Amino acid sequence: TGYQRRVRGHRPLFFCNPSFFPHPISMDPSGFNFDLCKRNLFLETKGHKFPKATSTGTTIAGVVFKDGIVLGADTRATNGPIVAEKNCSKIHYIADNIYCCGAGTAADTDQVTGMVSSQIELHRLATGRIPRVSTAVTLLKRHLFRYQGHISAALVLGGFDFKGPHLYTIFPHGSIDYLPYVTMGSGSLAAMGIFETGWKPNMTKEEAVKLVADAIKAGIFNDLGSGSNVDINIITKDGVEIHRPYETPNERLFRSNRGYTFQQGTTVVLKEKVQSLRALVQVSEDVMQTDN
Repeated sequence: TGYQRRVRGHRPLFFCNPSFFPHPISMDPSGFNFDLCKRNLFLETKGHKFPKATSTGTTIAGVVFKDGIVLGADTRATNGPIVAEKNCSKIHYIADNIYCCGAGTAADTDQVTGMVSSQIELHRLATGRIPRVSTAVTLLKRHLFRYQGHISAALVLGGFDFKGPHLYTIFPHGSIDYLPYVTMGSGSLAAMGIFETGWKPNMTKEEAVKLVADAIKAGIFNDLGSGSNVDINIITKDGVEIHRPYETPNERLFRSNRGYTFQQGTTVVLKEKVQSLRALVQVSEDVMQTDN
């Protein structure tokens, strides 16, 4: 006999077997269940190797100055120990007055920022107002919190609205920080050292741009996951200045004019097979008639 639940005389909403639910007395008195931990320990004794989180590399940063926001990022995208892209764009468009730097999995940062950008645009069309930075922050943090950190997107969001410049960090679990200078990614420790040394209130635009560029270069030279160029975005009430690249500290200085040639036999030929194409290709001739 299954348990039936009725609501105001309606038909039963569901049937369930009471044996599916453990008796309260048989449960752990602490209220926690550690069966999966015991299972994992058992599998580990049998030689099973559990998957590890992928280590990603990036240096992103942002600074508030007296007239706006400066955002910066490196341009290296990695696939484990391999440099997959040397000129990857990590500063994503959210709105005309809001931009977002992304660290973590490239697909996650691209998709999350693109989704929020479309929602912000729909909100702008519905209200007829310039989007507020807090609106973008709320959409991003709620989405990331919903997935409990399984979306690998650590973000630095900066923008300028009617309340002035705003700078946030949004962690993959959905928590946020509101600070005058921020940095995230695997190169953030080196970048934060530059910020804590050189930041000061009411910086000029030139001072802020130089500070962010130096912070990104510190990540590039001290973190193997960061590299290539420095991208800079400057957001003020007058608009956005995009400098891509702003600086190329790892430019290759020497290239051979003769190219790179290798002598025949450098690479060992393991197998060689010669086949005639006449046996594989059938040639046919068609006569085309014309009016002439």
